[in-house]
Amino acid sequence: MQNEIIKKKLGLKEIFLLSITIILGVYMLFISNNNMQHPVFGSSIQEQNSVIKKLESKVDIQGTVTIEITPIEFSSEVSEWKFNVGLNTHSLELDQDMTKVSALFDENGKEYKPIRWEGSVSGGHHREGILVFKSIIPIPKSIELKITDIDVPIRSFVWDIIN
Repeated sequence: MQNEIIKKKLGLKEIFLLSITIILGVYMLFISNNNMQHPVFGSSIQEQNSVIKKLESKVDIQGTVTIEITPIEFSSEVSEWKFNVGLNTHSLELDQDMTKVSALFDENGKEYKPIRWEGSVSGGHHREGILVFKSIIPIPKSIELKITDIDVPIRSFVWDIIN
């Protein structure tokens, strides 16, 4: 009779330990999936989004024109990457077609042309708008936005995306 009680106690103890082990295993699997390395990008998506969201504004002052670029919508979760563009001068007409004078380059030098300009029409001394590109997949380690022929031959804005 005492052996049956010991067997039942061991059985309950083993079931309890097995249950705890399964719960801990599921918890560890959940934690590891949330921090899992993305097979294409090489770092976690959470890590990439936090890096991408912190891209700072860049300003280029050459000749008589100042251009400020700010990445505004930029992550692996969107189909378009958007850059706010501000152009200011007191001596030239800002009449360039922004989709023709702008291009985005990845760290390998591959060129991506903008798909549209959402902003003020050409002309005047102050222009502002959004330059829109199709998102680049996989996300490159760095990007360079080049703007040409606005009072100087070329302006370059570079961001490191993935460290």
